[in-house]
Amino acid sequence: MRLLGIDTSSLACTVGVFDDGRIIERYEEQPREHTRLLMPMVRSVLAEAGLAIADLDAIALGNGPGSFIGMRIGAAVAQGLGFAARRAIVPVSSMAAVAARAGRAGDLVAVAQDAHMNQVYLGLYRIDADGMPRQQAPERLQEPGPVAALAGITAIPAGAGFDRYPALLDANRDRLDGAVEVRYPRAADVLLLGAEALKAGQSVAPEEVRPAYLRRDVAAKPPQG
Repeated sequence: MRLLGIDTSSLACTVGVFDDGRIIERYEEQPREHTRLLMPMVRSVLAEAGLAIADLDAIALGNGPGSFIGMRIGAAVAQGLGFAARRAIVPVSSMAAVAARAGRAGDLVAVAQDAHMNQVYLGLYRIDADGMPRQQAPERLQEPGPVAALAGITAIPAGAGFDRYPALLDANRDRLDGAVEVRYPRAADVLLLGAEALKAGQSVAPEEVRPAYLRRDVAAKPPQG
């Protein structure tokens, strides 16, 4: 199986190629530079792998939830490449990709990403024996505070939302085990999730890609006061 993986849903811009088990990856944390970085990264990983877009089976897309503009950049590039090469898109959760890197088999991982407007995107995942994250509660928007899904359980914290909103960490400290070590998605994990999803038939045509915004009014202004 050969996949291109893209994720621009966060401060990080990351691209990779999965070539029958081998992964080649690029990763940079450069705020507001995704448009400049993304296509050179795509060309770089394909060149290193000795592949063209037409050699791929599909394109794995970190589909959020995350930055509205970042998700649109990644989706637009994935769609353009998919249309050009007539390849399907495999959307995967960007937060599940963070969980995959943060945990080991059996771990419960709570992922929080900055949603702005004093809110975070939250997701809860159990890492299975194959190292794959399985969603334990729906990904959702929440103000920093106690996480109901963590009641009575302990999870590893991951994602930059815990750094952005210390109140979230403080309100759930007795439910979290360890420090936040993984903050942003990486293409390597998007590719592993994408490979599994493609095997399960979970691909879509480029025009059917729908980024996981979660927030209905993406242009809303934060409350005053």
